[in-house]
Amino acid sequence: MDSHLDDPSSYRRLIGKLLYLTNTRPDLCFSVNLLSQFMQSPTNYHYRAVQHILRYIKSKPSEGLFFAVDSPILLKAFNDSDWATCHNTRRSTTGFCIFLASSLISWKFNKQRPFPDPPPK
Repeated sequence: MDSHLDDPSSYRRLIGKLLYLTNTRPDLCFSVNLLSQFMQSPTNYHYRAVQHILRYIKSKPSEGLFFAVDSPILLKAFNDSDWATCHNTRRSTTGFCIFLASSLISWKFNKQRPFPDPPPK
């Protein structure tokens, strides 16, 4: 079992900075959110995980949302659906995507649930 950090203040500062960075780096959200749950009493294992995230950030500096200077910050959302397009199940698909300026910030596409069988008479 890993021991608790003697001074968790550096861990807390790093997590705070990483939480701020998730505004433009949604790829970090899950990991940073998970590690932020241990701010009260982090262990050496959690600190090594934070260091791993920092190495990842250093290896991929161009990842994240890009906001061009001349691009207006507009929120745009699009959705679409089709009826019974899946040839195997004959189920419909729906989806949406949301852009902030020219950066994709959220999306989801899935097959719709089949209708439930009618109740017996």
